[in-house]
Amino acid sequence: MKSLFITFEGIEGSGKSTQANLLREYLVSQGQKVFLSREPGGPKISEQIRDILLDNDNKMMTAETELLLYLAARNQHTSEWLLPALNRGEIVICDRYFDSTFAYQGIARNMNLVAVKQMNDFATYNLKPNLTFILDIPAELLIYRLLKKKLDRIESESVEFHNKVRDAYLNIAKYDERYVAIDGREDIYKIHDDIISIVNNRMKEI
Repeated sequence: MKSLFITFEGIEGSGKSTQANLLREYLVSQGQKVFLSREPGGPKISEQIRDILLDNDNKMMTAETELLLYLAARNQHTSEWLLPALNRGEIVICDRYFDSTFAYQGIARNMNLVAVKQMNDFATYNLKPNLTFILDIPAELLIYRLLKKKLDRIESESVEFHNKVRDAYLNIAKYDERYVAIDGREDIYKIHDDIISIVNNRMKEI
């Protein structure tokens, strides 16, 4: 079977990590070879960069530094983990990929989108997901869901910032058929069933 690259996107607390894990469990139960990862993170170098990016002691980080660190982590992740897994013919599931950079840094941080795209293309060797699920929730629900959690540097951004990210995702989803926007307020297992149906249909096409 041809490899398949599936990503999950959305603002913090949207349930994307939960759905990525549930999809992996389902596909493995169906006998598929699945590689699950996350961004920022993955290989050791990328995880070390993740720690810098999310550390609350780094609130003075500029938008440009943030962008370059995300891209550095993504390049290592793509080169060391994602491309080899895809070349092995595995289904790769990733909790975030380059769409996060367009939403968070490109739009919410008001950076040059042409430059962001060029740098992303360079960092990823032009690797593009086949299918991207956007779990959509209002930013106000994010605040509620994260009440009992110690927030990292990104999670502790303002409601206004997270609403910009949410709007960015919804606008991005209009321009490519690989995107599927899903209401993240629905029951976890209803969302999971919907995702399974979409993935199974997509697998028939490849």
